[in-house]
Amino acid sequence: MAFMVKHVVGGQLKNLTGGLAEEKSEGEKSEAAAQGMTPEEFEQYQQQLEDEKQEREAHFAQKKAERATLRSHFRDKYRLPKNELDETQIQQAGDDVELPTELAKMIAEDNQEETHKQSVLGQLSNIQNVDIDQLKDKAQATLEDLKKQTENCSLM
Repeated sequence: MAFMVKHVVGGQLKNLTGGLAEEKSEGEKSEAAAQGMTPEEFEQYQQQLEDEKQEREAHFAQKKAERATLRSHFRDKYRLPKNELDETQIQQAGDDVELPTELAKMIAEDNQEETHKQSVLGQLSNIQNVDIDQLKDKAQATLEDLKKQTENCSLM
């Protein structure tokens, strides 16, 4: 915005004065002076910006590696094909990547639920509208009927 005002007003003022006064062009100003700093302060500022950028990139790489670890875990769990990009991200982060504790807890809970679902009682509980006591009573009644029929059988 300031550039536009300076460009519009500055050009007209230059025409009025006839271009007698020469100004330094903006390209000749140092970056430190443009920001109102001494060269030493500007150098420290640039170094600080570079350090912060490296920290952000390292943190981002760590997060990407954690996500890749999680994806590879689920690929192993569900026997899906591996992704080379995930392996590369994990290696770039230094192979010391671990799942965040919250995600590890979630995975442990999922594993417990799956072991329960794989059991016979877990499978029965998944069936809708099933009364286990009623099934037990029917099974006992069927066994009693079979015993009575075998007692009445003349061949045996």
